[in-house]
Amino acid sequence: MEPKRVVIDTNCLLQMLGKHSEYHALWRAFIEERFVLCLSNEILNEYEEILTQKASALVAHRFIQVVLHSPNVLRKDPYYHFSLIEQDKDDNKFVDCAIVSMADYIVSEDAHFRVLKDIPFPMVRVIGLKEFQRDLFPSI
Repeated sequence: MEPKRVVIDTNCLLQMLGKHSEYHALWRAFIEERFVLCLSNEILNEYEEILTQKASALVAHRFIQVVLHSPNVLRKDPYYHFSLIEQDKDDNKFVDCAIVSMADYIVSEDAHFRVLKDIPFPMVRVIGLKEFQRDLFPSI
């Protein structure tokens, strides 16, 4: 069975990276290649910017290096912008990446993504961190 393709919203990624977070096992699952992280350059730039703000430039640089050298990363830059989220247009980078990379879902806790439930095409599934954790570790 092929690993799931996943787009991860920045706030969820931050929760996964914290060593003492209940979701840190999800980051370890990425390192163990249990899922494919789908990224665009725009998402990668946001990750770097936010990690630099929240942690440090060194942490951001190391994170980017890990991601860039991981075999379970799929980089796809959308050439068409679907503009499905109107309340926070910045969130569309995650949606567009999910569509062009044929991701199984986006992991996000952001309420702006709820609008996607009412859009039949293109279909984009959004789940939270707990559901992502259950999907990767069904026995938990």
